[in-house]
Amino acid sequence: MKFTDGLWLVRDGISINGAVQNYAVEQTTEGLTAITQTTPITGRAATLNSTLLTVKFHSPLPGVVGIKIIHHEGVQERGPVFELTKGTGDHVKIEENEQETALISGGLRVVIRKGEQWAVDFYRGNERITGSGYKSMAYITDQDGNTFMREELDIGVGEFVYGLGERFTAFVKNGQVVDIWNKDGGTSSEQAYKNIPFYVTSKGYGVFVNHPELVSYEIASEKVKKAQFSVAGESLEYFVIEGPTIKEVISKYTSLTGKPALPPAWTFGLWLTTSFTTDYDEATVNSFVDGMAERDLPLHVFHFDCFWMREYQWTDFQWDERVFPDPQGMLKRLKEKGLKICVWINSYIGQRSPLFEEGRKNGYLIKKPNGDVYQTDLWQAGMGIVDFTNPAACEWYAGYLRDLVDMGVDSFKTDFGERIPTDVVYFDGSDPQKMHNYYTQLYNKVVFEVLEEKLGKNEAAVFARSATAGGQQFPVHWGGDCYADYESMAESLRGGLSLGLSGFGFWSHDIGGFENTAPAHVFKRWLAFGLLSSHSRLHGSSSYRVPWAYDDEAVDVTRFFTKLKCSLMPYLYDVAGQAAEHGWASMRAMVMEFPEDPTCEVLDRQYMLGDSLLVAPIFQENGDVKYYLPAGRWTHLLSGETVQGGAWRKETHDFFSLPLYVRENSLLALGSVDNRPDYDFADGAKFGLYSLADGTSATATVRDMTGAVELTVKAERKGNTVSVTAEGSGKAFTLALKDLGAIASVNGAAQVDETTVKVDAGSPSVSFTLTLK
Repeated sequence: MKFTDGLWLVRDGISINGAVQNYAVEQTTEGLTAITQTTPITGRAATLNSTLLTVKFHSPLPGVVGIKIIHHEGVQERGPVFELTKGTGDHVKIEENEQETALISGGLRVVIRKGEQWAVDFYRGNERITGSGYKSMAYITDQDGNTFMREELDIGVGEFVYGLGERFTAFVKNGQVVDIWNKDGGTSSEQAYKNIPFYVTSKGYGVFVNHPELVSYEIASEKVKKAQFSVAGESLEYFVIEGPTIKEVISKYTSLTGKPALPPAWTFGLWLTTSFTTDYDEATVNSFVDGMAERDLPLHVFHFDCFWMREYQWTDFQWDERVFPDPQGMLKRLKEKGLKICVWINSYIGQRSPLFEEGRKNGYLIKKPNGDVYQTDLWQAGMGIVDFTNPAACEWYAGYLRDLVDMGVDSFKTDFGERIPTDVVYFDGSDPQKMHNYYTQLYNKVVFEVLEEKLGKNEAAVFARSATAGGQQFPVHWGGDCYADYESMAESLRGGLSLGLSGFGFWSHDIGGFENTAPAHVFKRWLAFGLLSSHSRLHGSSSYRVPWAYDDEAVDVTRFFTKLKCSLMPYLYDVAGQAAEHGWASMRAMVMEFPEDPTCEVLDRQYMLGDSLLVAPIFQENGDVKYYLPAGRWTHLLSGETVQGGAWRKETHDFFSLPLYVRENSLLALGSVDNRPDYDFADGAKFGLYSLADGTSATATVRDMTGAVELTVKAERKGNTVSVTAEGSGKAFTLALKDLGAIASVNGAAQVDETTVKVDAGSPSVSFTLTLK
C-alpha cells in the first residue's frame, strides 16, 4: 500500500507520523522497550498534543528478534493469532553505552541509537544487514479515519528479496507490490492461494510479519531501497531472523512457526485422478487403473475428484449412489490392487446437501452480523461455510471424515479455503479480517489431525491448495489451477520455488496443466518435471490425464520417469526427512544451495532436488534448454557424462532426458525397487560416489518408513585411498564410483568390477578401504 507521492510528498488525505527521535529505552523482563517521538522535542510545550510510538524488542529463539511497534495500546486484541514458539529469553543479552542500547540474540544484534535521530540497526557480527531509519516506523491515518502501522527496512545494493508464499510473478520480488490476501486466482496472475507474510533475502536474513490479516508489501517499489510492509490498526509486529545462510533462516523460521510433518512414503508415488468435470464410474476408474498396470506404469494413489459426490450437494461426504452403488466394495477392490485412495473435499456446504440443515440448526456455519447463515451461489448454489472456530463444528466435520477413512480413504484433497468473506461473524468472536487468510489453517488442521488420529503419525497427508504461515505443518500442497502450456509450467515452478523459500517442505502441481488439454509434447516435458518434484499427480479439468490419451510415447515417458522416481526414493525420503527436521524444501531454489554464487540469485527455471540433484525442466517443444551449473564437477545421472560447472550450457534433449545432474562430493542412495515408492530402502541400496575430491568426504543417510535413520554410509578420500564406513541396518548394499577412475584393490569388501564394491548382509557396522588406480 502506497502512502507517499514520490520521495518528497505525501499522498492526498494521508497523514504520516514517523519515528524521528529516541525519547527513552528501558530494560524489561522480555527485552527492551523504546519510546520514540514522531516530532522533535524542542521544549516542554513540544510534548503536548504529540504522538509517541512504543517499540518493544524481544527474542523467542536465538537469532530471532521480535519488534512490536504500538501507537495506542488500549486496542482489544482479537484473534486468530499465529501459533508461535515461545522461548524463555534466557539467551538474550543486553548491552548499553552512551551512544546506543543493544539486544543480542544468537548471531543477531539489534542496536537502538540514543542520538537525536531515531534509528534501529540489525547486525550480524560487525556487518549491518538491514535497519529501520528516520521516519520508517510510522503511524498513518487517511482521510476516512482509517489507521495503519508501517515499517520500512533497508534493502542493500544487489540485495534480492524472495518468498512471500507461492507467488507466480517474478521469482525475485524486488519491484513488486504484494498483498498477503488469499485468493482463488489461478497461476497466471499476481493473486496467490498461499500468501505467507515472510520473506528472505540474498543477504541471509528473513523477516516475518506476525499478522494473519492483510499485510501490504512494497518491495523496492514505492521506495526502491526499502522493503515496506504495513497493516491496518494500531500496532505492527515483525521478526528479523538471522541465518547467516538462507537455509538457516528457514530452519529458524520454521522453528518459530512449525516444522513440516513427514508425509508417508507412499505419497511420493504417482497419483492419478478422475479429473474434474469428466464422466466416470467404477468401470471407468478400473479402465484407468488396469490400463496403467497393463502398460507397466507404476500407480500408487487414485484420487476421486468432486463428482464422487452428487452435483449441488458438495460437500455431503456421500458417494453418488447413481454412479457408485457399492463405494465400500469399490474401494476394497481398488486397495487390493495396491492403491491408496484420496477423495476431494472442501469446507463449503451447498444448500441441497443434507449437512446444510445440520450446520444451520447447530450453529456450525459462519453467520452474517444479523445472525443469518452466510450464503453465496459462487461455486455451490446457496452454500454455507463451516465455522472451524466452533469446536463442535470441527468435531461434526471430522466425524464424516472418520467414516470415510473407515471406508478405506487414505487422504483428502482439501480444496478451496481462499474465498472467505469478511462481513461475517465467527463463533469465537474472531476478527473476520484476520480469519480470511487464517481460515485455511483451521480447515487443513482438522482434516490432517483426523488422518493422523486414524492412520498414525507419519501416515497423514492432505493435498491442499490454500495456506497461511504455519500451513507447512500439514503437507502436501499443490500449485492450483494452471493452463496446459509451457508458460504455466514455468510459472508453476516459480510458485513452488517461492513457497519453498517460505518454509514449505513439500509441493506438487498438475502434470500437463489443469485447464484445457496440453499438446502431447507439453505433457511429456511436464511429466519429467512432475516426476522430479516432491509429489507427482496427473490431474486435469475437462479431460482425462491417462498417458495413452496423448500418444504412445507419453506412455513410455511416464513409465521411465515414474520408475526413476521410485528408484530415487532412498535419497528422496532422506530429503523429506530434512524437510521435517529443518524446514528445508525438497525442491530448492538454486540460491538456497549456492548462496555465494551470484548467478544463482536469480535462477527460476531450474532447482535442486535436495542438496545433490540439479533439475532443469525443458520448456520448449524442440527440447532446447539453457541452464546453469555452479562451479565444480557435475555428473549427468542418466548418461553418466561428467562436465565442469561454473558456466551456462545449451543442449537439446529428447523426451526421455533433461538436465539432471549429481553434484560433486555426493554419495547418492538409490533403491533396488523401481515400481513403488514404499519399500525397504536400505535392503539392496545402491550408492553412487560422485567426483569425490581429495581431502573431502560424503555421507548418505537411508531412512525407514517412519523417517528414522536406518543406514548411514560415509566415504572419505585421502589421495588415492577412499575409506568407507557404514552404520545401521546390516543389509547388503553396493557402492559404485562415479568419475573417480577404477579400483586397484579393496580391503574389507567384495569387488564386483572395476568401479563397484558389494557389501554383504551381516554386521550393522562395516568399514572397508578402496585404493584407486
